[in-house]
Amino acid sequence: MRAVSVPTWGLTHIALAVRDPQRSLRFYQAVIGVIAVYEDDQFVQAQTPGSRDVLVFERRTRGAGKKGGVAHFGFRLQKAADIEKARHAIRSAGGSITETGDFIPGEPYVFFKDPDGYDVEIWYEIPTSVDPPTRSATRSSRKKVRPPRTRGASA
Repeated sequence: MRAVSVPTWGLTHIALAVRDPQRSLRFYQAVIGVIAVYEDDQFVQAQTPGSRDVLVFERRTRGAGKKGGVAHFGFRLQKAADIEKARHAIRSAGGSITETGDFIPGEPYVFFKDPDGYDVEIWYEIPTSVDPPTRSATRSSRKKVRPPRTRGASA
């Protein structure tokens, strides 16, 4: 079997179960200088300036701070057009796709389970204002207000 892979920016985000997303945001702002790039009452998406890493603080009181409190982890595509290649790679490798679509136009995603049952995401995100510059920095950054990037909230 020939390996099929898709270029990404690497492991770029982790979603954590937290009691209070705003409290977690304030903590990580103070510790590592994250900037909120999307907020609502159920989660905050924060990014470290000059990088592509994202911390998602999801309101999930039962899992907060416990081993296993990681909701999912994700890999950010370099090009939106590679989403179908990613879906093919997941299926070819024996992964199980659980959800796929577009968060907003231009931001496709796929959630899947790996062989051990971990929830993983591959998605494309329109560049944000705190992403590091790229050689082709001609695209405009997405607006701060947009629909949530994560799946439905659960407590």
